[in-house]
Amino acid sequence: MIAPRSRPSSTTGSDVERQNAGASAAGDIAVARRVLDLEAEALRAMARSLGETFLTALDILSTVTGRVAVSGMGKSGHIGRKLAATMASTGTLAMFVHPGEASHGDLGMIAPGDAVLILSNSGKTPEVGDIVAYAKRFAIPLIAVVGPHGTADHPGCFLAEAADVVLALPATPEACPMGLTPTTSTTAMLALGDALAIALLQRKGFSADDFQVLHPGGRLGRSSVLKVANLMHVGDAVPIVATDTPMSEALLTMTEKSFGCVGVVNGDGALVGIVTDGDLRRHMDDGLLEHTAADVMTLSPRTIRTQALAAEALGKMNANAITSLFVTEGSTPVGILHIHDCLRAGIA
Repeated sequence: MIAPRSRPSSTTGSDVERQNAGASAAGDIAVARRVLDLEAEALRAMARSLGETFLTALDILSTVTGRVAVSGMGKSGHIGRKLAATMASTGTLAMFVHPGEASHGDLGMIAPGDAVLILSNSGKTPEVGDIVAYAKRFAIPLIAVVGPHGTADHPGCFLAEAADVVLALPATPEACPMGLTPTTSTTAMLALGDALAIALLQRKGFSADDFQVLHPGGRLGRSSVLKVANLMHVGDAVPIVATDTPMSEALLTMTEKSFGCVGVVNGDGALVGIVTDGDLRRHMDDGLLEHTAADVMTLSPRTIRTQALAAEALGKMNANAITSLFVTEGSTPVGILHIHDCLRAGIA
C-alpha cells in the first residue's frame, strides 16, 4: 500500500524566519516604548509635585558664597557628575565629590560657605555617610535628592533625616521588569538636576555673553553667541576716506588696510559709500586717478551692527557675495569685519 503523499506546507522555512524576526522586532519596540512611557510619566509626575521644597533648595543654592558640592554613589554618582558640570557651565560654581574619595581626604574640598547636594535613591547609601556627618558638623546646608522610599518616613533613611531640604522623586516604577535596575529613578534625578540648574541660571540672569565666557573653546559657544563686536577690526585698521579724497590716495588706503575696499564718509562722518575692486575695474578706462572717491563709490553699502551675531554677519556676506562688512553705530562706521575673521573664529 502506497502511503499518501504529504501536502506541502504553505509556509516555507524562510517565511517562518521572517515572521519570527518580525515578532521579535515588534516585541523589542514594545519594550522600548514601555520604558519611554514609564520614564515620561515619571517626569510629568515630578513636574506636578514641585513646590515649596524646590523653592527652598533654590534659595540655598542661589545664595551660597562658595561652591555646590554634588555627590552620589553608583548610578546616582554618574548623574551627580553631569549635574555638577551643568551647573558649572551655567553660572553656578559646582564640583563633584566622590563619596569614597571624600572619606580619604577629599572632604577638605568642602568648606563653610558651600552647599552640599547628595543624590541617593534609597536614602541609605552608606558611602555618603561621612559627607553627611561633615556637613552637619560644620553647619553646611545639605540638600538631598531621594527616591519615594528614601524619605525620612522610612526607617534607616539617614540622608533625608539629616538634610535641610529633601527633594523626593515621584513614586513611579523602574522601567526594568524586575524593578531593580535604576532607570526611571535616574532619569528623574537627571531631569530634576537640570530643572535646578536652569532655574538658578534664570535667577542669576546668566546671559548668552556669560555662556560664551565659560565656553571659549566650544564651537557651540562660538557660533551661538559670538558678536560682531568681538571680531571686528577697529581704529586705524578701518579703511576710511572722505568723499573728496583723490582716488590716488584712496587706492593707497585700500592697499595698506588689505580689505579689498575702502569706506567713504561725508563731512558728518556718516558712511555714504564704498569703493571696491569692482568699482576700480568699472572706472579703469575713464581716468580713474583723476576722480575722487565720491565719483567712484557705490552708494549705500551693506553694513552690520556691533551687537549682531557674527553668524548673522557671515550669512549676510554669503548672501550678497561680498567679503567685508562695515560695522556701524547709527550711520557712523566703527569697524570692519572680513569673512576670514568669522571663519577663523570657527563660524561656518
